Amino acid sequence: MFIQTEPTPNPNTLKFLPGEPVAKGAVADYSSREAAAASPLAAALFAVDGVTRAFFGADFISLSKGADADWAVVKPLALAAIMDYYTSGASKAEESVAVTGGHSDHADDENAELIVQIKELLDTRVRPSVANDGGDIVFRSFQDGVVYLHMQGACSGCPSSTATLKHGIENLLRYYVPEVQSVEAVD
Repeated sequence: MFIQTEPTPNPNTLKFLPGEPVAKGAVADYSSREAAAASPLAAALFAVDGVTRAFFGADFISLSKGADADWAVVKPLALAAIMDYYTSGASKAEESVAVTGGHSDHADDENAELIVQIKELLDTRVRPSVANDGGDIVFRSFQDGVVYLHMQGACSGCPSSTATLKHGIENLLRYYVPEVQSVEAVD
């Protein structure tokens, strides 16, 4: 098994491509050792000293490290944990857990048509690009002209995520959906 790695715009996050499915059905974001306990792969990754977050996309893993950790130490240990997981056969038995993908269920009857448009634009024009960088964006709500989005994976805490949010996503949404006045990140 050959696992590729790619840098992300976030210097504290690295994208791992195992060549196998990772999240089954949706994305999974593990932000703590406790949350990671629900997934054998996430738990193995959090056992690596320095790992602070694991994000599972359909076919990739974005792994974040603490600012004081060094990729020269963390990366080989993470690669070994991923390799062990897939070669042990555990990936065939594990069901998708802690899934948090796509869209929030915050419904708003008054803005239902606008929300459908916003979600469609996010799904077709934004999420594929963000996934290429090892992250994901989750729609949370649309209120008073403001779209609230949750950044995940490599996008969470990335220095360039604010620019992407304000200059890229906000401009796109404002162009196609004039009712959108701004875009804000939420946790």
